[in-house]
Amino acid sequence: MDGESQLLHVPRRRTQQQQWHVVNDFSSRRGVLMMLRGGGDDSSKISHVYDDNDLLEEDDASILVRGGGNGLDASNNKTSNSNSVVSFITTLLSSPRTLAALSMATCMSLHYLAYSLARPATMTLFTSSRLGFGGDGGGSVSSAYPLAMTFIGPASFVLLLLYGIALDAGGPYGALKLTTLGCASILGLSALVVDRMDAMIPNDVDVVAAGSTTASRMTRYIVGALFVFRESYVQLLTSQHWSFISSILTPSESSRWFAPISGLTSITSALAAAGVGKMSALLGLQGVLLVAAVVLSGSIGFGRMAYSIAEKNGFNPAEEHDRKKKKQKQQKQQQLVPSTSSNNNHADKDSLFAKAGDVFAREPTLWALFCEILACQGLSTLLNVCCITRVSEAMPDDAERAGWMGKFFAAINVLSCVLQFGVLPATSSYFEPGTLWRGMPLLMLAMTLPLVFPKLGFGFIGGGGSTDPSLAMVASAFLVMKTLEFSVRRMLDEMVYVPLDYESRFLGKEVIGVLGYRFGKSAASLTLSAITSSFGAVGLRELSYLTTGAATLWLGAAWRLSNLVPTREQAEEAYKKMKKKED
Repeated sequence: MDGESQLLHVPRRRTQQQQWHVVNDFSSRRGVLMMLRGGGDDSSKISHVYDDNDLLEEDDASILVRGGGNGLDASNNKTSNSNSVVSFITTLLSSPRTLAALSMATCMSLHYLAYSLARPATMTLFTSSRLGFGGDGGGSVSSAYPLAMTFIGPASFVLLLLYGIALDAGGPYGALKLTTLGCASILGLSALVVDRMDAMIPNDVDVVAAGSTTASRMTRYIVGALFVFRESYVQLLTSQHWSFISSILTPSESSRWFAPISGLTSITSALAAAGVGKMSALLGLQGVLLVAAVVLSGSIGFGRMAYSIAEKNGFNPAEEHDRKKKKQKQQKQQQLVPSTSSNNNHADKDSLFAKAGDVFAREPTLWALFCEILACQGLSTLLNVCCITRVSEAMPDDAERAGWMGKFFAAINVLSCVLQFGVLPATSSYFEPGTLWRGMPLLMLAMTLPLVFPKLGFGFIGGGGSTDPSLAMVASAFLVMKTLEFSVRRMLDEMVYVPLDYESRFLGKEVIGVLGYRFGKSAASLTLSAITSSFGAVGLRELSYLTTGAATLWLGAAWRLSNLVPTREQAEEAYKKMKKKED
């Protein structure tokens, strides 16, 4: 009978005589986990060896640690089990890839913490009657908000151009550092300028008079620009964080870890939302923006740590960028007598749009993902408008409405965390990505149909027999949509890039993330504005029709994408080929 059979089937007293120990031998680059069969003159043997540069598989967590002398009691068993947990955590944290991924996840979480502080502060400033567009002396929120939304797309486009220049000059980490510190500087300087301008506006004038002063007009412009910038920069930084994480994890690892990593951002966002009220009362809105700027600046330290770990252990995504730059330099040196036309062609090939065009032509999955994002964000924007409209009708009181909205988004964060930490990691291995891509719009189509036909609610979500959808119906549809966006869709979105090459992850991803998300919202807003201008005010019933139509468009785009997204097995093979080609 071999050693394994003895371990599983012999009586307890014989198992105690054969001592088994787990020995951890860690070095800077590799960790070897050895199960030694000892006692007497028996020779030792290694039963499991793993590369510490890889994340632990789930089976590694179930290694049984047995030891001690004769007469091992229950207390020693508990101690051994506790040691096994400590050993697993120690082994997990000793993996360079794990530490790099956790470092970048922390960087992204701090970014979302800063964004969640800046979002309510900028929104409150924007709607302020003294500093923003809440008064009648020069504009109102109802007219200024759609105008501001139209500038988000162009602003995102400018940021994308600047990112392309930074990426080409400094590589992935250089671009992350420059964009992060740049965004933090803009937040901090804007807070200081607004605070200075606020002191210049007289306190003894009414809203109309204040709106007519030079200081108040300049402040409104600054606040409006700050609102547009805050809406534009978030995806620019987020895409860079995910680009790094998707570059160092395999497809199987990403299916397990992406959802919990997203959950960290949900937790920090929830913490910021819970504390921003007290913080604003203590420091003021300008003080909240300064805190957001400091937090965002500090996040780059964890980004630097992630790239440093990757550099020391030989899996830095920037290496491919360096190879491409070296190859381009060699090609330029080989051109002894370059012509003007060749220089122009070379410049065209180096432009951001030319590179992005090559990436999208080479990877049709990215173009399908871009179209899917446009449709998804269009539906999300329409449901948002429906929810705001219905809440405003049902709750005229500002305080009541604000309290309801706070609880509503808190519920979204809680449900997202449940999916990200509990459901998705456990079930992602049972469903192919294509199935989940199809399932999301199908669910939303089922949720939007009762908005058009309220009787389909059957009274469970307030359908009853009303001609207009109830608040419960609209809120339920919007809640499901945002929960899917924050959990399932975010995980699937990031998994698309894992088996793709460097330019797809760091260039194509930014184009899709920055332009796709923002232009999707802008397109939906412009469509509503055009309909309102042509046919008058759009009611809740008409908005319901549009949401069902948008859900149908999303289903078509997601179905096409699902046919292009590889299965888990295909993704693993593509990832290995891509890594082999890079090496």
